[in-house]
Amino acid sequence: MTTKTREQQLDELLDKQAIHELIMAYCNAADRHDHVKMRALYHEDAIDDHGHFAKGSAMEFIDKLPEIQAGMAILHHNVTTVNLKLDGDRAEGEVYILAFHKVKDGAQGYDVLIGGRYFDKYEKRNGVWKFSHRAIVADWAYPATPSAVKLDHPFLAGAHIGKPGPDDPSYAFFTMLKRGER
Repeated sequence: MTTKTREQQLDELLDKQAIHELIMAYCNAADRHDHVKMRALYHEDAIDDHGHFAKGSAMEFIDKLPEIQAGMAILHHNVTTVNLKLDGDRAEGEVYILAFHKVKDGAQGYDVLIGGRYFDKYEKRNGVWKFSHRAIVADWAYPATPSAVKLDHPFLAGAHIGKPGPDDPSYAFFTMLKRGER
């Protein structure tokens, strides 16, 4: 077993941080329906397997996102455990998520909270880490019909309310975290 030099350890740490930021950028792009940003997170030849929504080219999946997300009043992806393994300019990751979906369906809609994982493959090309393959795995789902979300609850009075797209309060608040960028 060879011991890594401090420089090698730092390079590995920087690569893992870049991949972690990629994972977080994906969640933000999904939740804000930011398809420009989403497209920038995948290599052009990447694969995405999102079950019945899309399997195949990641770019084709992203092309379908406006239609897929049209029925989503709220998307909220939360990353918990991240396991990464690096091998030069390639890496693999198992990323645990909790993803909340409030789906528009009639007057009340319904909710689905999913506990799952992303199985990821990443590649660093031209110094930038991006997804080369992403597959979603569902471990459990907790549905609620009708929706239990109450944005008009008194506890939220006066609070900024998140929204998909550029009407989200984050776009007016931030100057460094810009739409369409990592």
